[in-house]
Amino acid sequence: MKRTIFALTVAVCLLSAAGTAHALFGFGGKFKTVKPRDGVVTIPLTEVSDGKAHYYVLKRDGFEVRFFLLQSPDGVIRAAFDACDECFREKKGYVQDGEFMVCVNCGQRFHASRINEVKGGCNPSPLDRAIGPEAVTIRERDIMAGRGYF
Repeated sequence: MKRTIFALTVAVCLLSAAGTAHALFGFGGKFKTVKPRDGVVTIPLTEVSDGKAHYYVLKRDGFEVRFFLLQSPDGVIRAAFDACDECFREKKGYVQDGEFMVCVNCGQRFHASRINEVKGGCNPSPLDRAIGPEAVTIRERDIMAGRGYF
């Protein structure tokens, strides 16, 4: 009986840890791979206009540069690397908590409206983007400029 309870406890702990790892670190497909066309990554507005953080990765030249897009409550599509100037070495990135992006390493919280507006420290490192009538476009060179974070 004691062995069964112990085994069940261990199983629950392992499943809980796996779920936490999935939520925090993106195991199991958190990042969607993007491929540039003519030096530009294009993401449809319909894909990112729901107030949720959408995570992407560009794989190039041996680097995997991760970034996210989200529509803040003011309706602006924001873009940032999934890293900051302070905690990038830990490679943990950010998770969304309502209207906030939270650094998984240090727990700092950043309101979505600050993304692309404030840089430095533990703020998500801004990523230049252009917003058209139907899509967000990001130059491949701008994404690859963030490879030092990864």
